[in-house]
Amino acid sequence: MRRLPEAATGKNPPEQFTGDVWVDPIAVPQEPGQRMVVARVRFAPGARTAWHSHENGQTLHITDGVALIGTRDGTVVRATPGQTVYTPPGEEHWHGAAPDRFMEHLAMLENGEDPAATTTWLEHVDEADHARGAQGRA
Repeated sequence: MRRLPEAATGKNPPEQFTGDVWVDPIAVPQEPGQRMVVARVRFAPGARTAWHSHENGQTLHITDGVALIGTRDGTVVRATPGQTVYTPPGEEHWHGAAPDRFMEHLAMLENGEDPAATTTWLEHVDEADHARGAQGRA
């Protein structure tokens, strides 16, 4: 057993996020064959990811605020602290904070064969998609 060093908080890049988003890594592979990745992600009000998908899916557990999670068919799920949302492998989606408060979630996924290609980043989410979810008209 060993205590892992604390990783510094990182600010996510504007190419993949709209607004201010910070990430604190919690778990990354420690041994050969391990793939689990967990991070605490904090979104400023209205901040969100770009459209993206994950090779092996992703689980989001909301710890604070109101999360909006949208899919290509126009569905936007609103989730609050204690709720968990799963996106299956390859499903294009986005997630972020409601416009009026911060949001925090734990993001959990398994890396693919090539960890650098586990997440496929796409275009930014337009304001209309985000606003529809924020107004509860999903």
